[in-house]
Amino acid sequence: MSAPDPLDELRRAAVRLKDAPSDYDPLLERVGDARLVLLGEASHGTHEFYRRRADLTRRLIEEKGFHAVAAEADWPDAYRINRFVRGQSDDRAAVDALADFARFPSWMWRNADVLDFVGWLREHDDERPPLERTGFYGLDLYSLSASMEAVIAYLDKTDPEAARRARQRYACFDHFGEDSQAYGYATGFGMAASCEQEVVAQLRDMRRHAAEYAATSPLDEDESFFAEQNARVVKDAEEYYRSMFRGRVSSWNLRDQHMMATLEALMAHLDRRVGRSKIVVWAHNSHLGVARATEMGDAGELNLGQLVRDRFGAESVLVGFSTFTGTVTAASEWGGPAERKRVRPALPGSYERLFHDTLLPRFLLSLGDATVAEALQRRRLERAIGVIYLPATERTSHYFQASLPGQFDAIIHLDHTRAVEPLEATAGWRRGEVPETFPSAV
Repeated sequence: MSAPDPLDELRRAAVRLKDAPSDYDPLLERVGDARLVLLGEASHGTHEFYRRRADLTRRLIEEKGFHAVAAEADWPDAYRINRFVRGQSDDRAAVDALADFARFPSWMWRNADVLDFVGWLREHDDERPPLERTGFYGLDLYSLSASMEAVIAYLDKTDPEAARRARQRYACFDHFGEDSQAYGYATGFGMAASCEQEVVAQLRDMRRHAAEYAATSPLDEDESFFAEQNARVVKDAEEYYRSMFRGRVSSWNLRDQHMMATLEALMAHLDRRVGRSKIVVWAHNSHLGVARATEMGDAGELNLGQLVRDRFGAESVLVGFSTFTGTVTAASEWGGPAERKRVRPALPGSYERLFHDTLLPRFLLSLGDATVAEALQRRRLERAIGVIYLPATERTSHYFQASLPGQFDAIIHLDHTRAVEPLEATAGWRRGEVPETFPSAV
């Protein structure tokens, strides 16, 4: 028997998206009573990925009773949003709650689509009792300095003597200021002693006193959990920055293992309140599609999606996003300004080109369909655009080999997409709408 033709199977199985309320009914049915729904993105700067992910999340909260959103964002920055949406902060508006996302790439969370979602979540939570409100949390570990400051600020209010000990321990980083990479370089190459013992001791101290700090009320327990997680971020970030100069695989794995540990800690925290918590995760496809189905997995990388699938099995649903062409908000180098760039049409031999060839502008595809999975099983190119987009080196910079059915349970393809709008859209970003001339070689 001949193998199924991929185009025929895609046209048969694809659920056309018509911007109707029922578009995602098949996906909601697939979610069922799952505890974790991981919603990806093929870039960190595409409006449609953010908007449709938010639309799906609204339905999961309203119809499936999900308790939290956990995003590929730094813990202290995201917790400011959490306080706002749950009515526990002095921020007057959603835009104020996004103010801590100041470092590069600020547009990743300070954009119009996130602003809309945060505003909606606050309105949703205002109608619920305090302990039943949906939270917003960060999973990432780049906030070394901010998390140290948050630990000390919390202890200043609850345990001044413990705050003094924390200052002494964290003073180990003073020589490097807020330059975490300089710390990683100096310690990684033996030019300075590491702060490993100090940050581990501080986390142990926080854990030892956690029950005492959280004893007065459930809301105080939230703040105690926030502080303890910041101490965990400091511990894991210290190790991450030391690992950066030992190679990509080591640092990547540490980062995604931290995300998984944070997710599990958040679930345990929410379980104490609601019994069986359910969480939506927002992150890039590269973090959420099972790594073992990709060439990165072949090289020894793991990721959050793989760890979730191994730990939670059928209680997790993994959803990827893809696009063929359009525009994207991205930088040309790390730390560079946000630009609105043209996304080159996807390469021949890629999943994105195959999806484009269906001539369907938008569709949802279940990869649990056995015939579809068979037709797409063979590895193809898959595109990933992070916060940097380099169209001149498209093939080497933004594609990897993968087996899509091994990565995700479903994929949402949006053939033509546009750049997400930063809240601070510079003149340079606005000029980016002018078409670019691409070199012929990739």
